[in-house]
Amino acid sequence: MNNDDVIEIDLGAIFSILLDRLLLIFFVGLFVALLGFGASNFVIAPTYESTTGIYILNKEDNASVTYSDVQIGTQLTKDYAQLISSRYVLENVIQQLSLELDYAELNKKIDITTPTDTRIVNITVSDNDPVVAMNIANAVREVASEHIRNVMDIDAVNVVETANMPTKKASPSVMMWTLIGGFIGVILVSALIILNFILDDTIKTSEDVERFLGLSTLALIPMAEEEEAEHHKRRRRFNARRSA
Repeated sequence: MNNDDVIEIDLGAIFSILLDRLLLIFFVGLFVALLGFGASNFVIAPTYESTTGIYILNKEDNASVTYSDVQIGTQLTKDYAQLISSRYVLENVIQQLSLELDYAELNKKIDITTPTDTRIVNITVSDNDPVVAMNIANAVREVASEHIRNVMDIDAVNVVETANMPTKKASPSVMMWTLIGGFIGVILVSALIILNFILDDTIKTSEDVERFLGLSTLALIPMAEEEEAEHHKRRRRFNARRSA
């Protein structure tokens, strides 16, 4: 620190300190990465997703479908999405499947998407049980199809695909948790090492005397070999305790 109380940061010294602690940084990052791997594999409950789809086309029997019909239908898919997630539909599904959920809890499990420029509505249900996710998705599709026909005066709601039985969990991602854990571990230990280096204002060399105190050293008193060896041992033990 100079006379103006400005902290000078030597990037070269910081880089050198990080290189000296590279092994520590690696093992800490590896440890936190293993924590992320273990948490995503054994602690966090897996979530499975099952998707079903419906196709809605409003037309009279034996009538040709025009491009205008398709455009209007595409604009109405948002209305269909609102009907699918309506309280009427979800409470009927809860009653049919005897679910121990209320409307708000079930609504959080359902994601409704409408691919661009199509009249297809996809219903995706997530749950910790893959069978429950599939059953809910199929039940929502059946109840919603009838509700849409009644409310929107639709002739038919066609099933694009029935809900699938999910065999792989959708979340959490083991790879992502492991990588993020390792990254966080490396960043945290590197930040602590750099912070410790910046806050360490102890004087160790003659260059530190000139830099921190603005004084020139007149002479250096050499240490005896035994004293120097003991000094280095104490220095190594001190650094080891600080790094631990």
